[in-house]
Amino acid sequence: MPFEKGKSGNPGGRPKGAKDKATRELRDWLKTFLEGKTKDLEREWKKLKPEQKFSLFERLLAYSLPKPQSIDLNIDFERLSEEQLDQIINKLINSNE
Repeated sequence: MPFEKGKSGNPGGRPKGAKDKATRELRDWLKTFLEGKTKDLEREWKKLKPEQKFSLFERLLAYSLPKPQSIDLNIDFERLSEEQLDQIINKLINSNE
C-alpha cells in the first residue's frame, strides 16, 4: 500500500533537510582537508588560464548556492474570480508607473 503524499512510513525518522551521518562526516573531512591546503590551492589557481578559472568557479558555485527552481507561470484565467483578475490588472498597471 503506497504512502500518502507528505507522510512517511517512519514518522519519527530523520527531519526534512537533515543530512545523514556519512554525508556529514565526509563534508567535515573535506572541509578540514581543504582548510589545510588553502595556500596550495591559491598557488595553483594563479596558474590557471582565465577560462579555466571561470569554469572551475562555475562548477564550485554548485556546491555553495542552491539551484534555481523553475516556476510554472501558467495561469488559468478562466478559473479566477473578477476580484482576482482586477488585482492582477492593478498590479500590472502599477508596476509600469
